[in-house]
Amino acid sequence: MRISACQMTSGLDAEQNVLRALNLIAASAESGAELVVLPEHFAQLHCDEFPLLSIAENFEDGPIQESIRLAAIRHQLWICAGSIPIRSSDPSRFYNSTIVYNPKGDVAARYDRMHLFRYRRGSDESYDESRAVVPGKHPISFRLTTWDGLDVHIGLSLGFDLRFPELFRCYAPVDMILLPAVFTETTGRAHWSTLLSARAIENECYVVAAAQTGQHECGRRTWGHSRVVDPWGNIASELPTGEGIVIADFDETLVSSVRRMLPVLENRVLR
Repeated sequence: MRISACQMTSGLDAEQNVLRALNLIAASAESGAELVVLPEHFAQLHCDEFPLLSIAENFEDGPIQESIRLAAIRHQLWICAGSIPIRSSDPSRFYNSTIVYNPKGDVAARYDRMHLFRYRRGSDESYDESRAVVPGKHPISFRLTTWDGLDVHIGLSLGFDLRFPELFRCYAPVDMILLPAVFTETTGRAHWSTLLSARAIENECYVVAAAQTGQHECGRRTWGHSRVVDPWGNIASELPTGEGIVIADFDETLVSSVRRMLPVLENRVLR
């Protein structure tokens, strides 16, 4: 199965961002991809979460979701729609949700990011994502059947989740984990590569990371380096900077051989 991770520099115009995402999906289809992963906040990227309320949609009802759903049908592939702001029962907050569409345009899975970012530096600088975002409650995985009939078990995660290995351990064993993300240039340079490789190695599965990159209209600068990491921790494919797609092939025999050679998942001791 061929996988495509899309890398974007999303701005403030949601309509234009979605059109660019659709172009990357089309390019992925032309490259033979069966599964396409868009980055976190692909439809709009701000330096603060509150403005995303203006484009938040009801689940399964809205132009952003409909555009991606129709693209899945048009190109006959699976699409992990990065993240889309989905309205909650609290009108002042939304869910940061990744939604997976199958080739029929049906929702195969929805995951709401569980880990929310917050920090405080002294008395003058602080940030709390929970002011605008409702945390998800459950890990979510789904099964994908490839064109040639292979059954692939896939776990979902988003951005800041990458720093919490216990979430990924909930999925093990899975064949693949998808991670749409927004990492700043500072934290990306320091931690992105190490964390992605660690999640792949410790769970002996593929990790597909689709990221934001470059200088954004809001002033934020993101790291990029979208990549596919194999179960041994090697980079199968990567796009360091700029908008585009990362293409790699999922090899189920590699997953099986790594787990036979080093059966760490069988030897876990849970306390």
